Amino acid sequence: MSTGRQAAATASGVATALLAGPWRRREMVRRVAVALGQARAATWVGTMVGEVQTGYPQPPVDRPRELARFLRTTVGWARGQDATPPPRVLRWEPRPTELAWSRAPVADLPDQAAVARLLDVDAGELAWFADARGLERTAAGPLRHYRWHVVPRPHGVRLLAAPKPRLKEAQRRLLRHVLARVPVHDAAHGCVPGRSVRTAVAPHAGSPVVLRMDLEAFFASVAAERVRGLLLGPAGLPEPVAHVLTSLVTTVVPAQVWREVPVPPGVEDRERHRRLGRQLAVAHLPQGAPTSPALANLVCFRLDRRLAGLAASYGARYTRYVDDLTFSGGPAVGRDRFADLVTRVVADEGFRVNAAKTAATSAARRQSVLGTVVNTRPTLPRRERDSLRALLHNCAVHGWAGQTRGREPATFRDHVLGRVAWAASLDPAFGARLHALAERVDWSAEPAG
Repeated sequence: MSTGRQAAATASGVATALLAGPWRRREMVRRVAVALGQARAATWVGTMVGEVQTGYPQPPVDRPRELARFLRTTVGWARGQDATPPPRVLRWEPRPTELAWSRAPVADLPDQAAVARLLDVDAGELAWFADARGLERTAAGPLRHYRWHVVPRPHGVRLLAAPKPRLKEAQRRLLRHVLARVPVHDAAHGCVPGRSVRTAVAPHAGSPVVLRMDLEAFFASVAAERVRGLLLGPAGLPEPVAHVLTSLVTTVVPAQVWREVPVPPGVEDRERHRRLGRQLAVAHLPQGAPTSPALANLVCFRLDRRLAGLAASYGARYTRYVDDLTFSGGPAVGRDRFADLVTRVVADEGFRVNAAKTAATSAARRQSVLGTVVNTRPTLPRRERDSLRALLHNCAVHGWAGQTRGREPATFRDHVLGRVAWAASLDPAFGARLHALAERVDWSAEPAG
């Protein structure tokens, strides 16, 4: 074993010994001596334990790996490493991790056994779904945990990763019992219960200037390390639990899948494609997993807080719907300096603004946000409003069977009423008029033929 690996193993064993009993100096020194096979503790052990108690007044029973890393930064440890031969752990005293604290009322998950019970899997299945052997990048299709789909876009592609049924169910349980219980920032509206497109765009209605910005490769930009930090911090989970949950909700793109993705022709598009490939090659949030939107919102808490503060300093408002950032306020919001400040904050938080989608619009023009128009109040664009009114009128007067325009008759009614519900969710007054028109339609009439 190399010197570095041996030191790491020793630190891990010493940390385990420190956490295996009362957090009192004498007992801690004795446990370390026993772990190292010493009849009497060396002087450096007492020095190290004193530094540990200074750094951790309370035992970090939920963070043994963090404690092991801390040990290697102490003066006592450095003195011990000067000994010949360097100390080695001869006796291990494993102890299950515990929940030391929690900022959110998440499920009680003190260890990985509790995770397995929550997900209704055994230890082997948990390791398999967490990809403990790192096979996802090279595994063949049947052995992968995700089904990958390439969606062409105007300037590149979007790579969707749909988890297979059992992993998807495990992720849904994590969403219900852990992630949904951690609060998100008030500025986050996408995939947040009780919030919607309307709540995201309503604060910007009637503003002199609306600025829209977009985050490039949003989910791919959230690496596993950030997810792990979130689970350790705001969620307050123990290290082993945070580690396995991170593996359950992140993935890497299989090498074969990425090789088959077409490279766009333009110089800027190729560069964007290269950046995406680099992000997807490391563990990240998969776009398509039920846990990804919630995790992305939680990871963005500090970003949202900083951008909300920046907007407030300009007398402006800020909301975020997944990867769409919207600001509204006075003329200063539409100037390059404000957009540059936003770009700098975004970069500082580990994301990247897609400059091609940045647009500032004054009240003299149509202010479009998330598919709605907000010049006076949130509503559909005029063309869509007119089209929907005409469709309902024709369905009422001429019968709906002649208005399907190639759509499957069995789903046409749900399609139309879904559009009505969407319009009503944005603009209740306009929605009431549409519902009145829809009630005139005889949906019971069967299509001809």
